[in-house]
Amino acid sequence: MPEQKDKISRRSAIRGVGVIGAGVAIGSFVGAKADEAKLGATAPKPSDIADQIARRVAETPLVDSHEHLIEEKERLEKRVRCDDWSLLMSHYLDSDLLTAGMPPEDHQKLFAQDVCPIEKWKLLAPWWPFVKNTGYGQAVAIAIRELYGVDELSERTVEKVQEKYEELRKPGFYRKVLSEIARIHSCQVNCLSHPFMESQLPDLLLQDISFLGMHMGPDVESYAPPTGIEVKDLADWHSVINWWFNKYADYAVAVKSQAAYRRDLDYEDVPAEKAAPVFKRQTNGEPISNEDRKLLEDHLFWYCVRKATEKNLPVKLHTGYYAGQDYMPLGRVAKNPVSVSDLLGRAPDATFVLMHICYPYYEELISLAKHYTNACIDMCWAWIINPAASVQFLKHYLVTAPANKVLSFGGDYIPVEPVVGHAAIARRGITRALTELVDEGWLTSSAAMDLIEPIMCGNGNRIFHLDEKIPRCKSAPWLQG
Repeated sequence: MPEQKDKISRRSAIRGVGVIGAGVAIGSFVGAKADEAKLGATAPKPSDIADQIARRVAETPLVDSHEHLIEEKERLEKRVRCDDWSLLMSHYLDSDLLTAGMPPEDHQKLFAQDVCPIEKWKLLAPWWPFVKNTGYGQAVAIAIRELYGVDELSERTVEKVQEKYEELRKPGFYRKVLSEIARIHSCQVNCLSHPFMESQLPDLLLQDISFLGMHMGPDVESYAPPTGIEVKDLADWHSVINWWFNKYADYAVAVKSQAAYRRDLDYEDVPAEKAAPVFKRQTNGEPISNEDRKLLEDHLFWYCVRKATEKNLPVKLHTGYYAGQDYMPLGRVAKNPVSVSDLLGRAPDATFVLMHICYPYYEELISLAKHYTNACIDMCWAWIINPAASVQFLKHYLVTAPANKVLSFGGDYIPVEPVVGHAAIARRGITRALTELVDEGWLTSSAAMDLIEPIMCGNGNRIFHLDEKIPRCKSAPWLQG
């Protein structure tokens, strides 16, 4: 990525830190007592350090390493859960509403297409005070302020929010929201409806190849038809996998699997000759045991990882906390770092991107990044799961593991608008983490300033080869004709 040399006004800088405010990002550190002996006799005052870091963080674009954004065209055609202001709450915050106690029938109405948008406030009002403090709630509140100019969602303001929602949702609004307002350089999208989305905004919405259905199931019905390959045995399925990699690897930035929602990450390296009979029995409709199912999944996982490594694509793996509500087998989640350590040792040539800091088990993940050359950690989603813990993670990471292996932001949203709020929270958290490290004497102010570009954009650019991928995507074959 070319070095960013554009100047930014004070107002824009404050905006970049988010509506939580540069005043909060800076002011909360003013009273801190820096250890001037460690920082040097001519060290700036703590308030000056905080101000410098906050401004640099505000000015620096973010490489967004993880989203589930649908195409802008789908939004304009209203192919969404609901097409009104409540859409901003339909991903992640919808779970907080249920766990707070919102009745399921009211929850369903809140996101229904046929309920008056203005009347929806009455459904939300009893529960908003209990969820607006969470990371999910703060991201939505910030987005409403930044995008619609409304400081507080209420019965009095909901009509304006709806008007501004409709006003913003016009052709080109993805670039406005992401590039202009959130100051995001590019996004990496894990499409939930296609193994690879041929995006109409390929330089902004870069794409992962989803290999979830290649090794889990496998999902023959989704992956095989586009290839024209009739799948009768394991060799045919290997050919299907090869087709997807051969067709899209040049335009993809990574491969992604969220299989951790369904199983442990303890993938054994199973040879094809042991997996082939299991695949054949499954294809014939015969029942297979859980042991045999794992054997097949394990073989296919490593087949995909090796194919990704051959194509120079990092392997993104979900780790840690589950989305949704009322189901999270914490015992299995807690095993993620242990299982991942085996993967890292088994495939030293593969680059693994361990997503979501494995919250709440992030200390274990930091130890893997410190020890294994091929381990990178991605803070995507983490800032809105627990903003305070994410600050601690970043502080602990930066004084423990190499700084070139951490990715500091991914919005992880389906609707685009809340990405603005999430980015603001991330900027505030990055500012706080770096400033506290300086105040506590673990970093000099110049060392902290030097870390901002790598963790916000430089690492993402290098790990995912964006300098070569973005120009290639601009001339992708699906855009021709």
